[in-house]
Amino acid sequence: MESEENREKMSKQKRDRNLLAFTGAAAIAVLAVNFAIAAFNAGRKKHKKKDLRGSNVQVNLSASEILKLADGIIVKSKLVHDAVASVPLEKVTYMNVIAPLADLEAEQFPQVQSCVFPKLVSSLTDVRKASAEAERRIDAHVLSCSKREDVYRAIKAYASKGEWIGPEAKRYIQALVRDFERNGLNLTVTKREEVQRLRAQIDELSLQYVQNLNDDNTFLLFSEAELVGLPLEFLKTLDKAENVKFKVTLKSHHVAAVLELCKVGRTRRLVAVAYGKRCGDLNLSVLERLVETRHKFARLLGYSNYADYAVNLRMAKTSSKVFEFLEEISASLTDLASKELMMLKDLKNKEEGDLPFGVEDMLYYIKRFEEQQFDLDFGDVKQYFPVDLVLSGVFKICQDLFGITFKEVVDVEVWHNDVRVFSVFDLSSNELLGYFYLDMYKREGKYGHTCVVSLQNSAVSSTGDKQIPVALLISQIQKDIVGHPSLLRFSEVVSFFHEFGHVVQHVCNRASFAKFSGLCVDPDFVEIPGQLLENWCYESFSLKLISGFHKDITKPIKDEVCKSLKRWRYAFSALKLKQEVLYCIFDQIIHSVDNVDIVELFKHLHSKVMLGLPMLEGTNPASCFPRSAIGFEAACYSHIWSEVFAADIFASKFRDDGILNQYAGMQFRNKVLAPGGSKDPIEILSDFLGREPSVKAFVNIRSEYGL
Repeated sequence: MESEENREKMSKQKRDRNLLAFTGAAAIAVLAVNFAIAAFNAGRKKHKKKDLRGSNVQVNLSASEILKLADGIIVKSKLVHDAVASVPLEKVTYMNVIAPLADLEAEQFPQVQSCVFPKLVSSLTDVRKASAEAERRIDAHVLSCSKREDVYRAIKAYASKGEWIGPEAKRYIQALVRDFERNGLNLTVTKREEVQRLRAQIDELSLQYVQNLNDDNTFLLFSEAELVGLPLEFLKTLDKAENVKFKVTLKSHHVAAVLELCKVGRTRRLVAVAYGKRCGDLNLSVLERLVETRHKFARLLGYSNYADYAVNLRMAKTSSKVFEFLEEISASLTDLASKELMMLKDLKNKEEGDLPFGVEDMLYYIKRFEEQQFDLDFGDVKQYFPVDLVLSGVFKICQDLFGITFKEVVDVEVWHNDVRVFSVFDLSSNELLGYFYLDMYKREGKYGHTCVVSLQNSAVSSTGDKQIPVALLISQIQKDIVGHPSLLRFSEVVSFFHEFGHVVQHVCNRASFAKFSGLCVDPDFVEIPGQLLENWCYESFSLKLISGFHKDITKPIKDEVCKSLKRWRYAFSALKLKQEVLYCIFDQIIHSVDNVDIVELFKHLHSKVMLGLPMLEGTNPASCFPRSAIGFEAACYSHIWSEVFAADIFASKFRDDGILNQYAGMQFRNKVLAPGGSKDPIEILSDFLGREPSVKAFVNIRSEYGL
């Protein structure tokens, strides 16, 4: 099942690409636009509270103000593109082409985000609608800019001179050229039109695949006896048919509950088969056409296949490197996964007799094993994580690790009374590093997942002016009511730490170009800081720092619970990862090879990777695997990739040398977080680790703490 949430990191690459600055003949026209935007901002200041020094983010814009600002952004950007395009190719310089682009990219990023982020957090329907419309207008404009051959030629003309003023500027210029050329701007007009036609076809097929899944309303009927093991509270949420049987849909929350809790093996199998058959022939046909079209698209752009096109911008660089990585991970986990599988088979044999073990049994018997082996009641664990204590604890950990301190800013404008604002300072110099907004609690109309949004990126202008980063952390914690403090489930604690890793990543970035700042880093790299910080949720010292019984916070979580949480984290992790690797290899093969029999490929891989466990008869997982259709095509491996390197960093620099080792933390801040996307990520990690990253720590820690 699809379990990984797709976070909205609002610093979209398509917006980062081509919002350009002004130069030359258009200066007067652009100046007029500047005056208009300045007047707009001045008018709003009458209603504002205290300003955040150095922040250009605007909050609490009305619906009309959002649309007005969006239109101003587009007008200025269009004038800028015209101005850049008007520079004679023989007269292009860094200062009349490249510097203006970088300056305005930094300037317009917080303006764009001021238009876009309200759709995630505003309580007002008209504001959310205006924000979505502003995003649509800006995205359409950016798409049109990405197709402008005249602007591309000006940038390319300067790049061909080879007059780099520094390594980061060189990387920035190369990125500008690359973005245009991945849109086909270096091809003939005929081929360019074909690229656009194929891209539109890819988008249509991808959306069709997902829409087919969304439209699937299949349900199964079960009696109460067939659903033994499921809690009464869950059964009460199910609709009933006329024959009084319960309707179990194929939505993920229903399927997960049945596969994890239902004691009836036949029921688990029926649900698993139905789930794996969704949109079978329909989406199989869509996926085959989609993959074929992607290969055509990639080859027009000069790549041997779509996987090489997709991976080229990532740390892995080539699909062959991805295969090598996945095969190494899979092989390294085989012994441990075999041991785990044998334990599950033995447990099923004791409970159900001599029946074959299938993939539909995994979640149920993993849950049963955990209940028997771990003394963990997550309802009790929750009582030790009051939200304010967790927040102060994560502040303390980040202060001790990364040399940063947090100070709440009061009497500033926010979009809801629950929102808090914090400034972040360097602990030794007291330099202001940036800000972050914290919007913690659930409410109607708010985005329903936990994520970090970049509101303003770090940058240094061509005149030397520095722009500081501003971030927003959105979470979905239940607000306390009188007599009942807000308590976090352990999964929410881990999620909060992960996202706070992205806050630290954002505010500690010191790239000179907004394009390389904040979360604008290699997609294989972006999750590493968040995954790294998760480790502090499983260490006894840090767990005690962030915990305290809500009725007496002087009583932290017990040692034996800390140990159980760490063992629980790695229980059956090898077998679970094998299943994830299976899908990653499948995704990589179909995007690397032509004319693959998708059904037979999955059958072959399933048995090979999953230690002989066959694919469920009659299912076709490729028809209900949306990550390969949209969002992570040829890149499903990326989550494991970053998790492996985060494990390497933690094991090498923190686990053995002290989990609050500030020397290692400051090295991580300065060598890894500060450069952001301005340097090659493998180079960054190798410099920090003193060697190339390795998979060994990732595998070893599972063997050490596994079953």
